[in-house]
Amino acid sequence: MKFPEISAINPAKVQALKIRINNLDISLDLIEEKFIKGGGKGGQKINKTSNAVMLKYPPLKIVIKCQKERKRSVNRFLALRELIDRIEMKTSPETSLKLKKIEKLKKKKSAKKGKAAKKYGKSE
Repeated sequence: MKFPEISAINPAKVQALKIRINNLDISLDLIEEKFIKGGGKGGQKINKTSNAVMLKYPPLKIVIKCQKERKRSVNRFLALRELIDRIEMKTSPETSLKLKKIEKLKKKKSAKKGKAAKKYGKSE
């Protein structure tokens, strides 16, 4: 797979993704890319064109399917970013930004639940 050169995406985001790929020592040659037909909202065009992207990373057996946008190039970038997130979560969880966000949300939810229980009393 070649790195997608996309004009629709902010160059800073593309550069940040390239840096993450280099930091994780991921070879883009190992990533298998396939374009599949999309579905859902968007009318006839979305059902006829192969604008959805499926990326496979065989070493960790990760498969990502992405069809968030109508443009294939944008879906390609979004799928690659999601794949890199998943690889980072499996290989180095201590540096994963996505895991940090998840932990922060769990902590926030727990605090909110505790605050509500304290205010209204536990009704179990």
